[in-house]
Amino acid sequence: MGRFRTVPVVFVLTATCLITSITNALNLLDLSTQKWTLASPALNISVRGRVPSQVHLDLFEAGVIGDPYYGLNDFNLRWIAWNDWTYTTNLDSSKLSTTSKPTHSYLLFNGLDTFANISLCGQPVAYTRNQFRQYLFNITSILSTSCLPTSNSTAPKGPELRIHFPSVPITAETIASQPNQSTWPAHVQIQFEFPNRHFVRKEQSDFGWDWGPAFMPTGVWQKAWVVQLERPESEVYVKNSLLDIYREGQLPNLPPDQARDWVLKVGLDVVGTVPRDVGMRYRVVEVNNGKTISEGALMNVTVSEAGDTISGSVVLDGKRYKLWWPNGLGEQNLYGVEITVVDPAGMVLADVRKRTGFRTIVMNMGAITEEEMASGVANGSHWHFEINGHPFYAKGSNFIPPDAFWPRVTPARIKQLFDAVVSGNQNMLRLWSSGAYAPDFMYDLADELGIFLWSEFEFGDSLYPVDIEFLDDVREEAEYQVRRINHHPSLAIWAGGNELENLELYLVNYSAPEQYERYKAEYETLFIDTLLPAVYDNSRSITYMPSSTNNGYLSIDFSEPIPIKQRYQNKGPGEVHGNTDYYNYKTSQAFNISAYPVGRFSNEFGFHSMPSLASWQRVLPVDELYFNSTTIMLRNHHYPAGSLNTSDFDHSSNGMREMTIAVEMYYPIPNKTDTIGNFSAWVWTTQVFQADFYKSQIQFYRVGVGRRERQLGCLYWQLEDIWQAPTWAGIEYEGRWKVLHNVAKDLYQNVIVVPLWNVTSGLLSLYVVSDLWTEVTGSVSLAWFNWRGNVLGLLPAPDIPGAGLPAPRTLEFTVGGLNSTLVTTVNVTELFGKDASHATEGGENDARGSIFVATVTAKGTPVNMNATKTFTHVNYWTPTPLGKAALVDPGLTVRFEAVPDAFVVEAQAGISVWTWLSAGPEDNDLVVNFEDNGFLLLRGEQKKVRYHVLSGGREGWRSRVTVASIWNNTLES
Repeated sequence: MGRFRTVPVVFVLTATCLITSITNALNLLDLSTQKWTLASPALNISVRGRVPSQVHLDLFEAGVIGDPYYGLNDFNLRWIAWNDWTYTTNLDSSKLSTTSKPTHSYLLFNGLDTFANISLCGQPVAYTRNQFRQYLFNITSILSTSCLPTSNSTAPKGPELRIHFPSVPITAETIASQPNQSTWPAHVQIQFEFPNRHFVRKEQSDFGWDWGPAFMPTGVWQKAWVVQLERPESEVYVKNSLLDIYREGQLPNLPPDQARDWVLKVGLDVVGTVPRDVGMRYRVVEVNNGKTISEGALMNVTVSEAGDTISGSVVLDGKRYKLWWPNGLGEQNLYGVEITVVDPAGMVLADVRKRTGFRTIVMNMGAITEEEMASGVANGSHWHFEINGHPFYAKGSNFIPPDAFWPRVTPARIKQLFDAVVSGNQNMLRLWSSGAYAPDFMYDLADELGIFLWSEFEFGDSLYPVDIEFLDDVREEAEYQVRRINHHPSLAIWAGGNELENLELYLVNYSAPEQYERYKAEYETLFIDTLLPAVYDNSRSITYMPSSTNNGYLSIDFSEPIPIKQRYQNKGPGEVHGNTDYYNYKTSQAFNISAYPVGRFSNEFGFHSMPSLASWQRVLPVDELYFNSTTIMLRNHHYPAGSLNTSDFDHSSNGMREMTIAVEMYYPIPNKTDTIGNFSAWVWTTQVFQADFYKSQIQFYRVGVGRRERQLGCLYWQLEDIWQAPTWAGIEYEGRWKVLHNVAKDLYQNVIVVPLWNVTSGLLSLYVVSDLWTEVTGSVSLAWFNWRGNVLGLLPAPDIPGAGLPAPRTLEFTVGGLNSTLVTTVNVTELFGKDASHATEGGENDARGSIFVATVTAKGTPVNMNATKTFTHVNYWTPTPLGKAALVDPGLTVRFEAVPDAFVVEAQAGISVWTWLSAGPEDNDLVVNFEDNGFLLLRGEQKKVRYHVLSGGREGWRSRVTVASIWNNTLES
């Protein structure tokens, strides 16, 4: 009987899943169990190595180097990148076949980073140059009995496997210097630190980025095995597999008919000899109870000409499967699919098991209809996601590499981040290109938690070569990744790369307009002619677009070999197309909504801030804990140096200056006598500005769901940190939530009230926004307060209805499904004069002494639920920046209540804005997040706040929790 052949790591599922691989392959030697040596003869270094791992991690483990993240080690450790490194092991002969029967032996690598010369028993095996490919090498002729120790051999060691990693930056320079190498116009190829990244299929951010270090790691960064088949004529080893679930008749990029049945398409990438008349069977079970839903034979079973792929398909009854939905829109129903390969005699050759879900997810880029235009939607084209036939509002953020060294990214770390995503009311993460393709466990967790993962091929902020060798390498990379990932219901879309059309082609047109058509054609060669077929040939269930930010397609025709033709900038007057990204570091324009881009979707926007004092203390000595210390300045990679200059303060000082100006322009300026306390206050206030700026934009984009742009998505930059430094992150490296993550959580609720101030017109427009799919009704309570918490009396009523508000005033509203509605408008100019920001404290109409508060109470039915729910949300707006406001001590107190295990915060003497709970300064090892933070408290109001401890925490820490607000910036201590 044939034996089951598969790589365990490919099919091992999460702990919540009932399906696992059933056996290991005969003579499957996991190379992580081997004893490895890492050496650099040139440096006279030899230490214990590991697989998977990278050089920096093994040197750190051996004590050769200190913590790579400490101080300026991203500069100090560059000697590692400039040298060659070799991993060596002697394969355990007791686990290798030594029989006289013919044995087919292979080396299988899921990830080599990046250039690698592989040899076995002193004989060359292969040379690799792509971090993102799976490699299989036939070593049968090398790994023979002459290479293995015999029973009477005195040699104590098994066959020597050597993996030599040449220096990446030196090799990249060699490639760049080749005759007739690709070139590009000036200023197009963005360089952060190490040059020539566009020639290397390696994590692009390893060369440096504006939020992270440039360590340039190298090593066997993913799992690896020796695979041996003793009976290759009757044994099959599955090294990768594809499951594609889609509606009958579905085509990529187009909304399918939701009434049609499902198609299950299967493809197995195998090693071994597969009979041409092989058969395939399937079984689908519910994960939560193991119940079999359907089973039978796959149809149209074929074996590829090379014999390395088996494929088949079957139509499944569409009524028998519960749908998978993202977070907040329904349940994450998951199914186990078992695929069995049998030979003509009925012998089992392979049994592959995966977990999946039934859903359709489409990026709709079709034309706006006449009916939609009649309802007020701007002419142009759609740019939104549809889940199971329904448009929905995508709420989320951008995900960058969570560590400079992927081997230390664990499922527990990702679970921590993804829990924060779900807690933050997010349903989508954009897995930014120029990092690395996410591991299977990330998609597994996203499947379970209902987080859509917008996925991208690893190209960004650069144009790339289009020679045949490069394109063939990329094609292999893309095919492997698409097939590996496609079965996950959390997979939302494939994009070719980051900021290619809106930035790179723009830069070409700016720098060398006469060469634009040439470079656009090269762009299409890679991102349309090469990557699009890699998706379309393997998946009907997933949309592909060549660039993360784009204006959609001009036309799509599946009778053509390449169906899509990009729109680029072919837009008519008044039309709205595509998605937007927006970065504006002129802080005077931060809250000017007229400056924000108008599009169908916002996939990037942001501003940087500092991590907390507790994070800095992990990587800085005490004497560097001040705002513009040398180490902090040089850890700030915004703006990027553009070179390997290790003392470039000019670029980083600009980023520090932008944060400083923002604090000074909008908030009370910290000036505390205690140096560390002052530093901590400055750090926190940069986070307040970041959150405030994002709040303004998130509100603007969410209101856009009901305006002419019909805006249906908001993903801010960025979710998390790669290390401890000034960045755009909302979650620090250790897991602490910055102010941003709390504010985004608040504004990503289903129903919110939004005050939008137009600085040009002087009008404050109050909206209610809902992302539910059915109508919501309710009321909004409006009031003006002074900072002591007193309700102000009737304000002068100008001609604009609703501008003069008795306090409190309640307005009724109805907002349609997935929509926004204008509740009232306040003429701020009429109330406080033309320049309210410079008003002086006086009577009731004084801008400095006033704060506007709106509270919404609404009833509606959440998506995929039958019961009506009550929604509440509070928002506020101040007519002057808080730095000019007549703040008073709000009299904050905090106490811990064991039941319900929460902190109770109260404002006893006034109104508190940016109310902030934090662990005591002596508990800097504690990583604790509060479910609500950075909130508004009216005088006399109490708020119960629960918490989650992620790590650390000494006895009694709860008694040392403190509470502060923006008013504390005015104190000297």
